[in-house]
Amino acid sequence: MIQDIFPHRFNNQFITNKSLEETDIILHYTGNSLLLKNRGDGFRLPQKKDFPEITNKTNSTFLFTLNDVPCFLVWGKLNPDMNGFVYREINYFRSIAQKEIAWIGLVGFQLANWYSVNKFCGKCGSPNHEKSDERAIVCPVCGTIVFPKISPAIIVAIVCKNKILLARNKSFRGNWYSLIAGYADMGESLEETVIREVKEEVGLDVRNIRYYKSQPWPMSGSMMIGFIAEADENKDIIVDNKEISEASWFTRDSLPDYPSSLSIAGEMIKKFERGEL
Repeated sequence: MIQDIFPHRFNNQFITNKSLEETDIILHYTGNSLLLKNRGDGFRLPQKKDFPEITNKTNSTFLFTLNDVPCFLVWGKLNPDMNGFVYREINYFRSIAQKEIAWIGLVGFQLANWYSVNKFCGKCGSPNHEKSDERAIVCPVCGTIVFPKISPAIIVAIVCKNKILLARNKSFRGNWYSLIAGYADMGESLEETVIREVKEEVGLDVRNIRYYKSQPWPMSGSMMIGFIAEADENKDIIVDNKEISEASWFTRDSLPDYPSSLSIAGEMIKKFERGEL
């Protein structure tokens, strides 16, 4: 999956009072695009030493480490030599060969968005400050502390004997199908979310719900929690026509186009195709 970057090492442990040094990695976003250094045969991540304009007074935020090298989000404007640098839109990282760049680019984007939408206290409206001892922001007036938001969402492979139920979301291009998924609601267990989402989207009742694995998905700020469940293929499929436009049962040898194994959905469908699910 997209977070599997071995032999590279990603560590999101927060380092307190970390200052920006010459060899530290710089993540700089403009809109939905990340700045990369073009080296001809691929890309590398920029470092502080690539930008003389970055000083100790530059507004920056420690994010995490890659291969033990600290990575910082740099705010404000940079003036890179565009002969050596290039911006790449965030969806580009679904296909880049350098998975370590893709992964930290996506996680950095998630954190950059979180910081950007929490500049002011939601309780009293005062400007927030970054906490120096943990990844959080705090209001200096009323003391409200806010931590990064992660939205739990289920994704479920619904099977019946040698068939799997796949659905087309209205936003999908071409002939793409995937698994049923949806966000957990207030006061709801993950298993209850599976039951509700399947019923709402395709009108089926599921049973024998069991956990598969999870995947962080920075593009939507989600934690995707995978399940396997069973349903009766003889029951009518009733799509909601809101999110889902089509749904059907497929055998292992007649699967439609589906997501790559970068996503938990693609991995689960691929395992079904191989007879491993």
